[in-house]
Amino acid sequence: MVTQAYAQEAVAPAEEHVEGAEGAVDATHADPTADTHATTEAHGGEHESGVFPPFDPATFPSQLLWLAITFGALYLLMSKIALPRIGGILENRKSIIDADLAAADASRQKTEAAIAAYETALAEAKAKAQGIANQTREAIQADLAAKRSAVEADLTGKVAAAEARIASTKAEALTHVDEIATETAQTVVTQLVGDVSTDSVRAAVAKAKE
Repeated sequence: MVTQAYAQEAVAPAEEHVEGAEGAVDATHADPTADTHATTEAHGGEHESGVFPPFDPATFPSQLLWLAITFGALYLLMSKIALPRIGGILENRKSIIDADLAAADASRQKTEAAIAAYETALAEAKAKAQGIANQTREAIQADLAAKRSAVEADLTGKVAAAEARIASTKAEALTHVDEIATETAQTVVTQLVGDVSTDSVRAAVAKAKE
């Protein structure tokens, strides 16, 4: 039905074109430009009666058929070639990213372990240095105390020896005081009054001490 209608519409312009042509032949004897006008009018009528092919209902079945064929070919092309390649690229990138993340995590763990080991070694070094410092300080203090004790003992001994010598010298000097006083008094008295016996001068000095 649709095809017959399209055929009738196509025949009608042809008949009009034939009639126009006959009229044009008759009119050529009267007007030399009649042929040109007739041809222009015939073509204009044909264009006005035509339908744009994509919107022509008679071409719908063929359009649907080619649409299905094109869609199927495109689907096969995408599913067999494009999508597997895209999936492979995405999988490859995912594996690369996972490997990079694993390497970064391993590097982070190594860094944390190195930092922990460094902090442990630093704490041990500080503790060892503190212990050495304490031992050195204690050794120096003990050495100073021993030297101080030795110096104090030496000074004490020297002071005691000096005091003993002073005491001895004083005692010895005291034993000669009477003799010195007697001799001095005898010399003075002899110069004043003349010769005096030593016994009398000694007695006078002893009496004066009392």
